[in-house]
Amino acid sequence: MTATPTLVLVHGAGCNSASWGPVVRELALRGHRALAVDLPGHGFGARIPNTSRGAGPATTEPSGMAGIGTADDVAAVAAVLRRAREHGPVVLVGVSRGGFTLNAVGNAHPELVDLLVYVSAQCPVRAGAFDYHASPENAASLLHDLPGLVLADPRVIGALRFDWRTADPATLDTLQAALLADGTRDELLAYLHAQDPDESILIDDDLVRADAATWGRIPRHYVRLPADRAVPVALQDRFVAEADALTPDNPFTVHDLDASHAGVQVRPGPLADVLSRIVGG
Repeated sequence: MTATPTLVLVHGAGCNSASWGPVVRELALRGHRALAVDLPGHGFGARIPNTSRGAGPATTEPSGMAGIGTADDVAAVAAVLRRAREHGPVVLVGVSRGGFTLNAVGNAHPELVDLLVYVSAQCPVRAGAFDYHASPENAASLLHDLPGLVLADPRVIGALRFDWRTADPATLDTLQAALLADGTRDELLAYLHAQDPDESILIDDDLVRADAATWGRIPRHYVRLPADRAVPVALQDRFVAEADALTPDNPFTVHDLDASHAGVQVRPGPLADVLSRIVGG
């Protein structure tokens, strides 16, 4: 890129802009312009349930995320991109579930995005979100081993509600292996305590499934994490292969990093190296 780009970073499930804090800081110290967004209902826009404040039932209190879905995420991110594009090109970066937003924004507003970067992120092409979740490629995800992490019936509260502040040793051990195997327990606890308790259950497959005519014309990169035990590398590879088959004249450029699912954000140097190379700085 010849002009100075703005990197706009989209978080994953149960997260918020704080999860990108170390990466934003590292990019800024290298002279890059970067910002992290809070999707609707996240960050300072989150409604914290009583159970997360030591009072009230975990299983019945309605969620502030109820009714918030893909279209809301697209509208919020597009508004940020319009402002960012006043200053030059835009690189839209997403991690994990944030890939749904990258697809949906690329489908709806390809004119707002100059480059897409997926970091071990969802990239639906041929199937729906749940189909990928239930696929053989995702069978090795350790997130399947955490049924106790969800505190309520999503159909009752209108969202997923996570017990990020659990003190259960077995749950914490599994979260460590799934999210931050290359980090310390203190780093894991700090990471978990910065998460939002509730997450949307409304993923519109018609909006997030990649469209060759719009999303497919945006140059794209995939940061592949072979050691990821939350989004297995087999699933990452499926996303890349299906996307490349959809638009063979515009394939992913793939970069491998030796990092865990959350470690890529907690220890930002290697990802900042990749993003710096991508934007040419």
